[in-house]
Amino acid sequence: MRHEYRPPQRRSRLTRRGRLALFLGTLFALGAAVLIPILHGGEVPETPRRLLIPEGQRAPQVYAAIDRELKLPPGSTKAAVATAGLALPAEAKGNPEGYLFPATYPVTSKSTPATLLTDMVRTANRKLATRAVADGGKAHGMTPYQTATLASIIEAEAEGRADMGKVARVVHNRLAKSMPLQMDSTINYALNRSTVDTKLSDTRIDSPFNTYARQGLPPTPIDSPGLEAMAAAVAPTPGDWLFFVTVKPGDTRFSATYEEHRKHVAEFNRIRAGGGSRTGQAGPAGK
Repeated sequence: MRHEYRPPQRRSRLTRRGRLALFLGTLFALGAAVLIPILHGGEVPETPRRLLIPEGQRAPQVYAAIDRELKLPPGSTKAAVATAGLALPAEAKGNPEGYLFPATYPVTSKSTPATLLTDMVRTANRKLATRAVADGGKAHGMTPYQTATLASIIEAEAEGRADMGKVARVVHNRLAKSMPLQMDSTINYALNRSTVDTKLSDTRIDSPFNTYARQGLPPTPIDSPGLEAMAAAVAPTPGDWLFFVTVKPGDTRFSATYEEHRKHVAEFNRIRAGGGSRTGQAGPAGK
């Protein structure tokens, strides 16, 4: 048998460009996820910072917290409200007070006052739209905005979560009897302060937030209420109370009559005069 002559084959050698192409082809075969970090220099995703907004803060306090977190000049966040396009109810008239929901929000290099405010308002709307809160509000004939307003009073007046339902009942009972709410917290909001010392002269100020002189809820919320306060606003604890006063920390007294309430207020004043705690909160007609 004759064998056809074949010249010896030379082993092909890859050029530098060819070796690079082979290397990249192998990486593509292993998956694009392997290739991306190499091509982009091994970039690591940004770890968000955290911005905590506590329950009961007023809008100016939230604005200041955002300015500090984003290292912006004071007033930057407040100025951004007008152009942020916030999803507020018509009743709010562009004022986000009560809708800057207290929670922890992620902050990155892309965060702006508008994005953070939008997240807060979106969260508040979502909480107010939960079935329990929304259905409870409707049962009491309240709009979501009125629920937020009542919840903000509860947030400011209740010493702790355990008392929120009773404080809510006092407000509901007073509204049902067409009695002024007489809440010191709304006076404090009108005077831009936080104190337990409400004087007789304070109750005579000319302000729509003076619930000693005016009946019904104040025109806007007075702080940022949490979900517990919202829930209490629409599901108050059963009772006939019309008054309350925190005599000392952990001891809030609720009363159905003014005579009983006066006794509790007298004890509150004795404790304070004797150098006791000054953190008591006087409720309706507490002075």
